[in-house]
Amino acid sequence: MRRVAATSDTRAVIEGMHRFDLRPVRPIGLNTPQLRTIAKGIIRTNGLDQALAEELWQTGIHDARVLASFIGDPAEITRSTMDKWTRDFASWGICDACCYGLFDRSPHAWKQILKWAAGPGEFVRRAAFATIAGIAMHDKKAADRVFLDALPLIEKYAFDDRNFVRKGVNWALRNIGKRNSSLRVAAMECAERVRAQGTPAARWIAADALRELRARG
Repeated sequence: MRRVAATSDTRAVIEGMHRFDLRPVRPIGLNTPQLRTIAKGIIRTNGLDQALAEELWQTGIHDARVLASFIGDPAEITRSTMDKWTRDFASWGICDACCYGLFDRSPHAWKQILKWAAGPGEFVRRAAFATIAGIAMHDKKAADRVFLDALPLIEKYAFDDRNFVRKGVNWALRNIGKRNSSLRVAAMECAERVRAQGTPAARWIAADALRELRARG
């Protein structure tokens, strides 16, 4: 990416990242709408460009990595590249940009979810549940069965009280419940089982999910 001179606007963007605990690494200070505009220009000219996305990722620059998530090709990205990027996650913003628009559309998504959920890293585990949340939101043709099968994974890791993991687990549970009335009932039943685990993380995940899902009834 071309070098961008620091301005009051870019400094404000970077300060905002820190306020929201985005932990940007080597940020330039471009905001999301600016990065989406750049991505649209690339896609309009070249289509999705996995090779360029991987070059951008290698820079280690926060803004470049967000841009990589916008132009990466879910049909071309490999499982090894998905694993590598996931290990590089240093913030929830980068994690979610990749999982909620690229990884969730990959044919490898569910295999990766199972692997990442078992990983010890905070953002690796979040990646599993952010990807579930993305699939639940974006894959309109997916059968209910795949989401019912994901609920035990949510129950299994609801104990993890790390902030970005518990929020990811909660996000996945809420998005599953918002797909349709049958999954809403199943997600609420799952939330009750999670609450019964009794840990602080589980109680928070359940309470927040039930609040939203009940409101949709």
